[in-house]
Amino acid sequence: MTRFGPLREGPEVRFRLWAPDAAKVWLLRPDAPAVAMTRGADGFHSVSLPAAEGQLYRFRIGELEVPDPASRAQAEDVEGWSRLVGPVPPPRSCAIRPWAEAIIAEVHVGTATPQGSFDALRAALPDYVAAGYTALELMPVADFPGRWNWGYDGVLPFAPDTRYGTPEGLRALVDAAHASGLAMLLDVVYNHFGPSGNFLSQYAGAFFSTAERTPWGPAIDLANPTVRAFFVENAVMWLRDYDFDGLRLDAVHAFIPGGGDALLAEIATACRAVKPDAWLVLENDDNAARWLSRTSLPAYTAQWNDDFHHALHVIATGQRSGYYGDYADDPVGALARCLTEGFAFQGEASSHRGGASRGEASAHLPPGAFVAFVQNHDQIGNRPFGDRLAAALAPERIAVLQFVVMLSPQIPLFFMGEEVGATTPFPFFCDFGGDLAEAVREGRAREFAGFFADHAGGPDDLPDPLAKTTVERARLRPGPDAAARRARFAALAQLRRRLVWPLTIAGDTPATELVRDGDALRIEWHFAVGTLTLAVNFGAQPACLTLPTAPPDAIEGALLAPWSAALWSRPA
Repeated sequence: MTRFGPLREGPEVRFRLWAPDAAKVWLLRPDAPAVAMTRGADGFHSVSLPAAEGQLYRFRIGELEVPDPASRAQAEDVEGWSRLVGPVPPPRSCAIRPWAEAIIAEVHVGTATPQGSFDALRAALPDYVAAGYTALELMPVADFPGRWNWGYDGVLPFAPDTRYGTPEGLRALVDAAHASGLAMLLDVVYNHFGPSGNFLSQYAGAFFSTAERTPWGPAIDLANPTVRAFFVENAVMWLRDYDFDGLRLDAVHAFIPGGGDALLAEIATACRAVKPDAWLVLENDDNAARWLSRTSLPAYTAQWNDDFHHALHVIATGQRSGYYGDYADDPVGALARCLTEGFAFQGEASSHRGGASRGEASAHLPPGAFVAFVQNHDQIGNRPFGDRLAAALAPERIAVLQFVVMLSPQIPLFFMGEEVGATTPFPFFCDFGGDLAEAVREGRAREFAGFFADHAGGPDDLPDPLAKTTVERARLRPGPDAAARRARFAALAQLRRRLVWPLTIAGDTPATELVRDGDALRIEWHFAVGTLTLAVNFGAQPACLTLPTAPPDAIEGALLAPWSAALWSRPA
């Protein structure tokens, strides 16, 4: 039984609001008098009335009128009327494809197509299938304030944003993806609400901690079981009502102490009760390997492997500022540890954290416990100009980076457009007004003030995060050689299907062997059913490696050319 949002009971609907700070709450409808709701001892106010699909409603507390924080749909923006939605169709009957077969495209619905909608993305699904993807991961779609947003400023987590379409349109997208053979994941945010359009603090102060704050504002008090239940119900809704195959939980390291672990355990338990094989993925900068255990429950399927990205980014670009400094001394060695043991940081001191230790032992985990990438929304969009690697690196180097990501045993993820060589930037954008808009502009200028010490220009040259032109620049446009790039990408995906999937499908943890020659690596993963060998040379000179057979770009089978890679797979 759910506790949040409207609940249909035959011809009537029970409207509910957790407002423990309010003595009285009224239900408002545009076509009827206000109705007083009954307050329970648990702080929930409720009333049951006949109501049809499409009914608009909201709540009044004193002089304040607010939407339902568990609204399933809004009529317009986040501060307006909530709308009742009809029953959802039953889920599909086919099983989720094995996690080992995931090749993921991370997608921002608002900029993936010219129209920026669920319907338009549904029409574009054949392009993702043709590129070799087997799964799409949508950046957050929860209702956010304004006309555009990355999605991490959502304030109504149960309602798909009206700019993208209707709940029915989102469900149609998921169903169409499944019919195309694509699995669907959704990014969800449970560590904060957006800075505009959220009224919870005015009638449910218990939602927030009075002692803790996050980089995004007041911390959510996850020690409160009612607050945790709100997010658990939200996670279950996406799997049950929309038939998503899994969720990616944003920045769980930002959960404040006291309730974060309880929430993670409760979400995993509740989601697996709905879909036992759901793909549950974490973003966790703490590298907390315990949540990825294969021997105890509740456990998560995988974690985004930021270490993998950071090491590979330093190798490719030479950047050493910020958190990249932790990898600057030996990025090839850090990458080798990621490829053989999962995390690069497994308890070592992090200079970026002021010398504090980071991470837990991860070598016992299978490669499928880690999601590998060389770009994602953060690593592109949190750069001053949101520029992609394809805008700065030679295509030959991009090809090597994609080779390593696609053909390592870890789960590969690419940001939308990588498969077609897109150079479209993806800068940060939002749509706030008044003082908040200016605060965002000033914050971005402060964040990147040091950037211009080593680069031409100044803060005034940064993209305006509030401008429509910034969003338009981010709208995905394939490169001029998109067809050829997609064909090469699809060939890599086919190699993964043929050479990697048969070895990783069992989900076991392989024994590994590493040989290194300067900036070149040869890694062997010995699975129960066979061995996978990856050789890669990031150096400027040929590297001497003992290779199983001569790859096309090797000399006499022993020298691997600069910035090249090769792969072998053989049965046990």
